[in-house]
Amino acid sequence: MRKASRLFEIIQILRLARKPMTAAAMAETLEVTVRSIYRDIAALQAMRVPIEGGRGIGYIMRPGFDLPPLMFSIEEMEAIVLSLALLERTGDQELKQAARRVNQKIAGAVPAPLRRAMDGKALYAWGSVAQAPSGFDLGVVRRAIRDEQKLTLDYRDERGRASERTIRPIALIYYSQTANIVAWCDLRQAIRNFRSDRVERCEIGQDHFKGEGDRLRDLWTSGWTERAAANG
Repeated sequence: MRKASRLFEIIQILRLARKPMTAAAMAETLEVTVRSIYRDIAALQAMRVPIEGGRGIGYIMRPGFDLPPLMFSIEEMEAIVLSLALLERTGDQELKQAARRVNQKIAGAVPAPLRRAMDGKALYAWGSVAQAPSGFDLGVVRRAIRDEQKLTLDYRDERGRASERTIRPIALIYYSQTANIVAWCDLRQAIRNFRSDRVERCEIGQDHFKGEGDRLRDLWTSGWTERAAANG
């Protein structure tokens, strides 16, 4: 177990303990040496974490201490760093800006040892970067999905044929080249996928489909099972 993760676990153990915890008991729980626990306790006390006690009598956390609103293990922090990096590869400009704000907020809330994990340059999301749609912002689609509000599209299919569609958006799929809008198409009366790079205009409509989103998503995902059974 890495040191940053171990410090986090020690704090959690002491916060939940109802009586003093010996270094030996914590070492057994974390599968490390007692000497490592003594060093970690000293490091936490140097960081002004209010741990009291000593060798032979055990350690307690002084009442009133709480963790910052955001507290992660080193592995959880690495998962966040990589997830935010992956967002940089999408064509969703609004989400990319949000990812940068999340990074700044987390960096300001976590302790220094974990902050270093965010600043490190060891994790990368490689590959092609999707271009943002030219005719609209994907944020409009995400809001329409949340609000269960219809959209009107000027759409051009793979053969270049143009049409105007009224859709009930239920999901967004992010691929390396583009994003696909999954929606119920009022024209086709079926679930359809619309490539965002073929959408020439996208506007919020006047009508809602309140209460239908979950049912339409169930209809969409049920098709996966049917296709898998047919292919099997």
